[in-house]
Amino acid sequence: MTTGSVSTTYLELSQDGGGAHKFYEVAVDHQVVTVRYGRIGAAGQTQTQTFSTAAKAQAAAAKKIGEKVRKGYAPAVPGHRAPRAVTRRQVASAPSTARAVAPVLWRFRTGSSAFGIHVDDERCWVGNQAGDVYTLDHDGDVLARFNLPDGVKCLVADDFWVYAGCDDGQVYDLSSKLPFAAYDIAADVDIFWLDIDEGILHVSDRDGRLTVIDHEDEHQWARRSQGEHAWMVRADGRGVYHGHHRGVTAYAPDGGGELWHTSTRGGVLFGWQEADAVYAGTAHRVVQRLSKATGAIEATYACDSAVYSCATSPGGRFVFAGDNASSVYCFDGDGTRLWKLGTGGGSALSMQYRDERLYVVTTDGSLVCVDASEAAVSAAQQGTVPVERDVKLAAALPTYAPATAADAVATVAHAPTGAVVVECVQQGGRIRVHVVSEGFDPSWNVQFPRAIRQPGTRYVVDALHAAAGGFYRVRGDIRRLL
Repeated sequence: MTTGSVSTTYLELSQDGGGAHKFYEVAVDHQVVTVRYGRIGAAGQTQTQTFSTAAKAQAAAAKKIGEKVRKGYAPAVPGHRAPRAVTRRQVASAPSTARAVAPVLWRFRTGSSAFGIHVDDERCWVGNQAGDVYTLDHDGDVLARFNLPDGVKCLVADDFWVYAGCDDGQVYDLSSKLPFAAYDIAADVDIFWLDIDEGILHVSDRDGRLTVIDHEDEHQWARRSQGEHAWMVRADGRGVYHGHHRGVTAYAPDGGGELWHTSTRGGVLFGWQEADAVYAGTAHRVVQRLSKATGAIEATYACDSAVYSCATSPGGRFVFAGDNASSVYCFDGDGTRLWKLGTGGGSALSMQYRDERLYVVTTDGSLVCVDASEAAVSAAQQGTVPVERDVKLAAALPTYAPATAADAVATVAHAPTGAVVVECVQQGGRIRVHVVSEGFDPSWNVQFPRAIRQPGTRYVVDALHAAAGGFYRVRGDIRRLL
């Protein structure tokens, strides 16, 4: 389409029942090429590049269009295809009825409703509905920001790797400075929650389905559980644990069938797991611990309002819960309530315990660090709490956006000492990535961002780790080898 001096090409890739649902638009105005891309029905992201001549701009645009057409994109009319179904979690937050307020050490306000949280040895991660993921240290100082194309549904970790599941159906690997889309979930899946185990992605959705996708972003198997609104999915080598409005259903990891089903006291709104048990927080004011082996309910932890989130200390010694009335709870392993405290602002939508601290993300979009030590809680119950630190963004905060094309990746002339070289190869109609460097199995595939794969192109990565499924995973930055 040409309007005045501007020539625009609009493409879509939408595979009903099992593929992508996205658009790609290229506009050329004299020497300026503007690319807009994203989920169909959304505004998407925009990138602009200026060339020395109009001819070079046209050539660059034609190259970009050709790459997308070869990947299956086709000309389309904007607005004719329905946008991807996205359900925002409907939440209400009432004031706390607790007599005392939790000992909050620091609070970081992300500026938008937040659900995603992950805490590891070095960092705290929080993702919000605006598509922002922030990393902070344990003292609350903001280290970096990832700007993703759509709202962050959840954050999940798989060993060294941290992933953000977004409303555009993409799951982004945040393990290096430059995030990349590692998985693309089918357009007919209205994502509620995600989990990743040994590179295998597990997706629970609005219709009560469970979809499992392998490390090469290829569909493995799917099941529909007895209930809808499946907010909980947890996975390990023993099974996949799927929580929905009729309880929790466990499936064999390979999709071989149902292992057990247990009805819970109320629909499941959130789930946690330890080595031998899963924990289901429900709308009927309880967290229930279920045996992974049999599905038997082993303990019940009673709260005063619907449970939005839950977590445990290592081994399940302590069980924590957050309700829809801005309170957090702590129980011992057998179900005895130890304390209930107000959050000081908002209800906990997700939480994680680490080293005597309880980290929660709340309905007002804040990441809150609570001192959960016995001494701090005892003092809080007597009315003594620390002065809460209100964390502010740094003026020059590093911000990283996903790489969407091979030319967006940094290049190097030689592989640094200790780095690993991989190569994109055409194989069976798909572009796979294999290792070139010695000391690795050249027949194994490498989990690698699809957006930057080009046949015959070599890349340098900081390190590769072997996964149990017989493939390699990238750790660290990715650079194109000239």
